[in-house]
Amino acid sequence: MQIIPVASGKGGVGKSLLSANLAIALGQSGKKVVLADLDLGASNLHLVLGQQAPKSGLGTWLTGKGEFEDIIIQSDYENVSFIAGDSEIPGLSNLKAVQKNKLIKAFKKIDADFLVIDLGAGTHQIILDLFLLSPQGIVVTAPAVTATLNGYLFLKNAVFRLLNSTFRPSTPGGKLLAKFKEDPTLLQRLYVPRLVDELRKVDGPRADKFENLLHTFRPRLIMNMIDDPKDADRALRIRSSCNQYLGLDIEHLGIMYRDSLEDKALASRLPIVVYKPNCVLSQAIFRIAEKILASDTVQFGEDLNLSYDAAGFSFEQANEEAQEDFELKMSGLHDLIGSGALTTGELIETIKTQQYELQQVRKENTLLKSKLVKAAQQGFKL
Repeated sequence: MQIIPVASGKGGVGKSLLSANLAIALGQSGKKVVLADLDLGASNLHLVLGQQAPKSGLGTWLTGKGEFEDIIIQSDYENVSFIAGDSEIPGLSNLKAVQKNKLIKAFKKIDADFLVIDLGAGTHQIILDLFLLSPQGIVVTAPAVTATLNGYLFLKNAVFRLLNSTFRPSTPGGKLLAKFKEDPTLLQRLYVPRLVDELRKVDGPRADKFENLLHTFRPRLIMNMIDDPKDADRALRIRSSCNQYLGLDIEHLGIMYRDSLEDKALASRLPIVVYKPNCVLSQAIFRIAEKILASDTVQFGEDLNLSYDAAGFSFEQANEEAQEDFELKMSGLHDLIGSGALTTGELIETIKTQQYELQQVRKENTLLKSKLVKAAQQGFKL
């Protein structure tokens, strides 16, 4: 089972929109999917799904009522089951360590191809721990400066959470790390690669372990709410900061244009991929799902043996997709409508046909690139 935690540095960037629609897109591909609402302080994922709030959810189970299997309910969508969050239970947003460990054990026993976890916004320790259930978690952000900054800060906190869990307080490295924390300005100046060099002097084995974990930590970025292809460039700033300050490389899973149809879909109590599957936003989500389906499941500490720049390629691909989607939205609309060459109905059908044909080409390209990458990796190992 591939666990896909979906997080964001701040709220309002479309994290729940992506989680729900991604789960449906994966389900439509024939995969068995469980979608869990872990935004425990404000659980409303059922609204994005267009369903009534279930009578019981995570809060019910965490307070000792019923079995975990009882809160996994079948959604209205093919192959997709849903776990609600129970936001009305007091204190649920601050899980205790025992509750967190109980939840993690239950998650790992789920029988599914994918577990999509919609996490709360921010960098609470519980959120970071759940995000680190997989080295392939998704961070959703937006072009706004605050959203971009918070996206980077989320990844920074995730790296430091990984660092602290490797160098426990009682270890030599942990004691040195505690000294650095006494001077926040010093800790800020020490980039993670330099920090690890200092830790290696007193705790070599754990420094090697951390570097191995960081090497396999491959968080994936999605830039949502863009209005122009240039907005996609904001993702490069996050990647650059992660490389320089954290020693971390990230992958770009894709872009999603802002679309007023999403509001109409919510009002109609339907996910956007069901309400308008051919719109640009839905096609972007389907494209993201296809990339996930074509990727291998990675575990922390696994030897990746990458013989190509997967991260760099993903950013180039995302920029191309941003331009293509923009052209698809804008190409010839004013000329066609102004000249009267096409009726509104004909224009809509033309755009839908173009979207479908483009999507088919992308599917073929994704499959071909996946085969080429695997062939290159096998050749590299030999």
